[in-house]
Amino acid sequence: MTSLSTRLLLTCAAIGVAGGMVFGVVGYLHPIVLLTAPVFYGALIGVYFFPGVVAQSLLRRGGVALLTGTIAGLAASAIDPVNLWRHVGVGLLIGALQELPFLLTRYRYWKGWVFALAAIVAGLVMGGSVLLIWGPGYFPPAAEILYIALFVLTPLLVTWLARLVARGVDSTGAARGVQGEIDRRRPRERTGPLAMATA
Repeated sequence: MTSLSTRLLLTCAAIGVAGGMVFGVVGYLHPIVLLTAPVFYGALIGVYFFPGVVAQSLLRRGGVALLTGTIAGLAASAIDPVNLWRHVGVGLLIGALQELPFLLTRYRYWKGWVFALAAIVAGLVMGGSVLLIWGPGYFPPAAEILYIALFVLTPLLVTWLARLVARGVDSTGAARGVQGEIDRRRPRERTGPLAMATA
């Protein structure tokens, strides 16, 4: 983050607290799903993508997904204090995974396909990690496919919804003045005879 203005921090905090309330409620569903139908566990992970995507789509600044995910994890403790560190850890991990594709562009390119790519990669990392912890052969092959598919499709769906919410907030002008541009890449410099002829 190059500029930590008060407005930027307050915007991240508002998004994070709203996301944290959802984290807290969903936190109570985790043990129920794990005990009754663990193959559907990936359906719960999508909510953890929401605050970071809203912040990134709205503000288009580096570090906002990480900051917002951390705040959301902390805010979840108001509803689900027993699982505070799980919420903070997942918020940090997903926030970091959401930042990576944009970091590779040096936070200069904020198109929709990059958000989708971030959701797919983060979903695969999260789903694969949990599956490795449980051990190979925990699920039959068809159930493993469903399990990983939910870890990918749910974050994609939530990313799409979060971008719609961010677009709605953006239309109110609430983030004007703290937003970055969608595409801040420098135009490529032309070299060669044609460039010399036009100079």
